[in-house]
Amino acid sequence: MMERAESCQKLYTRLRLWEFPDEYVIEPTDGSSASSLSISRVDASMKLIDNVPECSSIRVPKIQTIFGVVGMLKLVAGSYLIVITERECVGSYLGHPIFKVISLKVLPCDHSVKNSPAEQKKLENEFSGLLKIAERTSGLYFSYDTNLTLSAQRLYDLGDESKLLPLWRQAEPRFLWNNYMLEVLIDNKLDPYLLPVVQGSFHNFQAAIGKEIIDVTLIARRCTRRNGTRMWRRGADPDGYVANFVESEQIVQMNGFTSSFVQVRGSIPFLWEQIVDLTYKPKFEIVRPEEAPRVAERHFLDLRKKYGSVLAVDLVNKHGGEGRLSEKFANAMQPIVSDDLRYLHFDFHKICGHVHFERLSFLYDQIADFLEKNGYLLLNEKGEKMKEQLGVVRTNCIDCLDRTNVTQSMIGRKMLELQLRRIGVFAAEETISSHPNLDESFKILWANHGDDISIQYSGTAALKGDFVRFGQRTVQGILKDGYNALARYYLNNFSDGIKQDAIDLLQGHYIVSVNRDVMPPSQTGGLEAIASFPLAFCLVSIGLFFTTISLRQVQYDLRHLFFSVFWASISVAIAAFVRTNGRIFCNRPRLHKPRC
Repeated sequence: MMERAESCQKLYTRLRLWEFPDEYVIEPTDGSSASSLSISRVDASMKLIDNVPECSSIRVPKIQTIFGVVGMLKLVAGSYLIVITERECVGSYLGHPIFKVISLKVLPCDHSVKNSPAEQKKLENEFSGLLKIAERTSGLYFSYDTNLTLSAQRLYDLGDESKLLPLWRQAEPRFLWNNYMLEVLIDNKLDPYLLPVVQGSFHNFQAAIGKEIIDVTLIARRCTRRNGTRMWRRGADPDGYVANFVESEQIVQMNGFTSSFVQVRGSIPFLWEQIVDLTYKPKFEIVRPEEAPRVAERHFLDLRKKYGSVLAVDLVNKHGGEGRLSEKFANAMQPIVSDDLRYLHFDFHKICGHVHFERLSFLYDQIADFLEKNGYLLLNEKGEKMKEQLGVVRTNCIDCLDRTNVTQSMIGRKMLELQLRRIGVFAAEETISSHPNLDESFKILWANHGDDISIQYSGTAALKGDFVRFGQRTVQGILKDGYNALARYYLNNFSDGIKQDAIDLLQGHYIVSVNRDVMPPSQTGGLEAIASFPLAFCLVSIGLFFTTISLRQVQYDLRHLFFSVFWASISVAIAAFVRTNGRIFCNRPRLHKPRC
């Protein structure tokens, strides 16, 4: 089967980077007698050369090994090459090694900036500073041999012509994290250097079932269409692309059989937002509610084209702010539900509470018929298709993180049991729980999967992870959830805005060179220019301190009562101003304004 998915054009697996004063030279060192790539540090022009330039006393290069070229970004005056400087092999995908990016490096081709006006230099420095944040991007994976953007079923279905294409041409664009950054290399026809990178998660394990060995892999592929941070990318855009859309694929290999099951998650598919304003839980705001049915229809039309039948499982609360979103979702679904599109609401918190997650069996009873009907991919020992997946379960809560991950892990467990029964490994009533080693490894697999997805979107590990990891809620897990909830609050309010700018720059949602009114990421106006939460907090604290001091002196001199009221009034006034104008005290993205 895998030969069907292999490109005839091999990627370079190991490269040597020569950093000369005026150019970068990337030399393949994996045994291929290929030309080296020269990139000018003045204007970022590229050309292939047969030999690495000679070194001299005035041209002494820095030399290091790199493992791939992620792409190039053009900013105001300079361009920036992004390369992989450290990798780790984390397993194999259907027989092909998979690597995790451990370290990225940004190489500036910005000598031309020296001759730029002062204002342009300032802009360049601010935008290039965002690339430093990009260097810390987590959850990036790649393969030199196979297309990690495609599920096993889509890899199997690749036509004979498609398998001859370079890997980047085979790739699913929505899951190609460096799609925009590869454009310059594509224009220069540098196929052996074009390394497709996916953001998401990759974990696997092996366990014994009797005398047999089972190999289980779990992959997450994050969509780039509406990529971003938890509070700054919610809901859908007018085209139906949703925030935090992730495809999760669970692959089982045993006794020569290969089986794959795919499920997806994504934000509630209409236009809504939850703008941070210093409150713990900002209000949900539905934007242009009249467009909800059309946006939802576009979203599910796209899903049906890609996956077949769709079962939408909505886990949000039926009451309160979440209830308004759930009601709008249900109403938007009414005109479009059909034989191959179902909608099911399951109030996770009401039914399962905070500890009784075993009650998810009530949900499984309602979706078991869909799962059995639409199945999974199954290939026999000869690589022949015995069964294929005809539909997908789409799960959402508000963040599509914590409740969603618990639910998806339950579905994944049930499907793995069905697959093992079909292969003939499990008896009719046998379950994963009856095999302690398999059970423990499976829980850890899904807990790590949920943590990876959550870190990319919210900045912290998933909540409720102790249930996924251990099968029950624990005191330590509840305390950890409290810490992570506070960490999310801090990141959402005071850190994620600039991170969102870095994401938009990398993904091409904001393109510096084509925006006529180029504004620096730090530029603000009005009250926002002087609003500082740390300063306001200090002033309130100082006011309360002097209030306390003055109150202690009242017994000696009544005039101190006036001073205590004065300082208390200042503290209350500042606190009230911050509370009323919370949004301007938060760290907000400055570059890309989504169409919603």
